[in-house]
Amino acid sequence: MTDKSSIIFGNEMSSGTVKAAEKSKAGYIKKYGDDSGKDYKIAFKPIETLSNIGVSNIVFGEANEEFSGKPLIVGNIRMGFGHYRISIAMASCARALGYDPYWLDLASFDATGSKMIREQNDMYSLASKISQKSKLFNKIVWEPLNCEGFKKISYNAKDQKNSELLVPIFRNIPKDIPYIATHVWPAQGAIHAGMTHVVNAIPDNWPMGLHLSEGAIHTVQTPFAYMGYKTLEGFDKKPLKGIPEEYLKEVGCYVDHELLVNLEEDNELRRKRMREGGPVRILMPVGGAGAGTKLFEGMIEHLIPYIQQKKVVLYLNTGDHKAVCESLKTKIAGRVKVTEFIDSFNELTATANEVRYGEAEGVYLICSSDIFEAVYSTNILMPVCDLLVTKPSELVYYPIPKLFMRHIGGHEVYGAIHGREFGDSTNEYPKPKLINAEFDRLIEDREIIVHMCDKIDYLKKCGRYNGAYECVKLAAKSE
Repeated sequence: MTDKSSIIFGNEMSSGTVKAAEKSKAGYIKKYGDDSGKDYKIAFKPIETLSNIGVSNIVFGEANEEFSGKPLIVGNIRMGFGHYRISIAMASCARALGYDPYWLDLASFDATGSKMIREQNDMYSLASKISQKSKLFNKIVWEPLNCEGFKKISYNAKDQKNSELLVPIFRNIPKDIPYIATHVWPAQGAIHAGMTHVVNAIPDNWPMGLHLSEGAIHTVQTPFAYMGYKTLEGFDKKPLKGIPEEYLKEVGCYVDHELLVNLEEDNELRRKRMREGGPVRILMPVGGAGAGTKLFEGMIEHLIPYIQQKKVVLYLNTGDHKAVCESLKTKIAGRVKVTEFIDSFNELTATANEVRYGEAEGVYLICSSDIFEAVYSTNILMPVCDLLVTKPSELVYYPIPKLFMRHIGGHEVYGAIHGREFGDSTNEYPKPKLINAEFDRLIEDREIIVHMCDKIDYLKKCGRYNGAYECVKLAAKSE
């Protein structure tokens, strides 16, 4: 195993940074045990929710099973919903290009490295929720950490050392299988384990040392991110050597094949609804951390009169957050027609197909205890909705008109800037009053959504949504 904490892309780390990284790894071993000698056998289970793209989940088994067909592994973790969502896009495009996608969630195993990831994810989720409740914590801790703290190249040294704990999970995975990581830890773990065809699909527009995985091909979605990683400018007080061209590629947005294949027709149906005065179909997904319930309540309260007047249809996906679902349900019960889809993914899919060319009314309330259903329900609904309401995270890059709520973490600011400048999104609105005013504007002036649809058609023609296809091609390039 090659040490990647001391020198990162030719930039030497201080002895203090290296010692801190080694101490961090030692702490996790002390807490969760040393499993470096374990022989974890690999088996597979189908992911039923993703049966349309035939994804197999890699699990631990009694004996090793053989990969079949033309395998491509998507390495990921659950941290919110974003990395799962990008992973589904990669698997979708892999299937479309003739590969057999395998899902490797490194946080899902009973292994030391997995426990390390789960602990950090729990801390991240907690801090995210606190940031939504405490303006002081958000200003002093969360915003600076996500924007500047994670940007430092020295931060990468600790992650690189901790990711060595993931190596045992890869022991029985053939090293030459094409591999796409949608979070840096799965990329680092794969490189440490000797995987030879690794793509590190960077999710954010704001360049950060957090996302570096030397040895992998780094892909980014925007020109802004490309220049940031090419130069590593601002990653340290002194000038740094940047990422060599062979390890950095601007590929475009990571979007599912299923969301692209009929995109022009989706937009034409949106334009038709807008110009014929039909209700604006608004899709409002709750994020993976389940934060911001009060904000959602305020938006729903503002939209209820529009729903009653049949000017708006609301699709409310509360993910796998049952408590959030129940809380929001109390705000709308008895006031508008509510159609519930609680652990009813197949019924939701059928309804989405029905309303594509048909009518919709009221509020559609969705909640799924299964993580894949929670994430993919938004994918199912995007093609039949007119406006997506989201914080500027991974959904920034998806081909649907968008209204941006306030970011969570300073790194998301630059996703909102990207969406605004590409013309398929509104500004970012930090306060409920401003969000609701924008709802009023979009509902009354339908040509704004029409304009966004036109921009999305243009961006598709330019290849801006081909990022996931390109990642697959890069991972498989030297087979």
